Amino acid sequence: MRRIVGIVLAVLLIGGVVAAVVEGRQAEDEGTATKTVRAVIGSEKAAFFADREVVDALAAKGYTVRAETSGSWAMEELDLEGYDLAFPSSQAPADELADKHGARKPLPRPFYSPLVVVAHRSAAQVLAAGGLATLDRSRGGTLKMGAFLEAARADRTWQQLEGAEKHGELTGTLYVSTTDPESSNSGALYLAAASYVANGNRVVASEADLDGTAPLMRKLVQVQGAQKSSSDAAFLDFTSGVGEPLVLVYESQVAALLKEGVGSVGDLTVLYPDTTATSDHTVVPLTGEGRALGELLATDPELRRLAVAHGFRPQGATAEFTEATEADTAFLNQQLTGVRQAPVPTSEVLREMARRARG
Repeated sequence: MRRIVGIVLAVLLIGGVVAAVVEGRQAEDEGTATKTVRAVIGSEKAAFFADREVVDALAAKGYTVRAETSGSWAMEELDLEGYDLAFPSSQAPADELADKHGARKPLPRPFYSPLVVVAHRSAAQVLAAGGLATLDRSRGGTLKMGAFLEAARADRTWQQLEGAEKHGELTGTLYVSTTDPESSNSGALYLAAASYVANGNRVVASEADLDGTAPLMRKLVQVQGAQKSSSDAAFLDFTSGVGEPLVLVYESQVAALLKEGVGSVGDLTVLYPDTTATSDHTVVPLTGEGRALGELLATDPELRRLAVAHGFRPQGATAEFTEATEADTAFLNQQLTGVRQAPVPTSEVLREMARRARG
């Protein structure tokens, strides 16, 4: 994974959510860029905006971007006066922000990333032996969401799965580690996908649906204890060998790490949930400059190429991502074969679902 190049200048604590100011190396380009755009972004895009090549490509188009990071769902609580755009990690919080700030729709959606579960090989093999996953790639496969949620509902432990006794690290209740769904996009989208399956493959839309799915959603979240607010932090823990056996991250984080070479990933195994939610990185323009930048990110060939280099899938095309990740097909499901996209509940419903899950 490309490490964030830059200096954290400030930490803003708002409602318990940390937003770090990421300047990157953009200050060096003030002499060439003609417009400074202030943005609040999801943390998973910090490395992209701090990348030397991205900074240069934006400067060539006349832009310097000053980016601060925040949890996507926490952006609603921020004072965005003086900002040109907000750039959360999915469409639901983006729509909420657009309604609040009167942003014109449609909103630019430059790129997207499906959610995946990273596991060490031993954990993936135990899941497969227990009928909770299939391993159809040498370094990856599919997580069977229906079977996995049934196991969670029954409070199954790793020790109850065949082969777990050979791996001392696989102990305790079986669960996927996620970020806090009340503040972070990936955690909220996990609930969206899980509730869809638990609700009979129907999007949760009513009070009755919320009541029916709440007990399982609560189990999925509360078994984790303290949750991180950033998928970057959770992924770093995993790759450092101190994370949980199963961790929900963005495919883009995995794809970016693979660019560093297979030698840097250890026994990483990538499981695509057979029912998941896609993270549509959506720009909420707050000024004309913010909209212009959002549209540039979506259409400029060089910026699209650099987005792919950071693991994102550009909107409107698959060839760019497929070609760039050809060497990583042992890990990545390029065509998302066998992966169903679950509709995401409205922002109001998803917020209430996360609130109940957190208890």
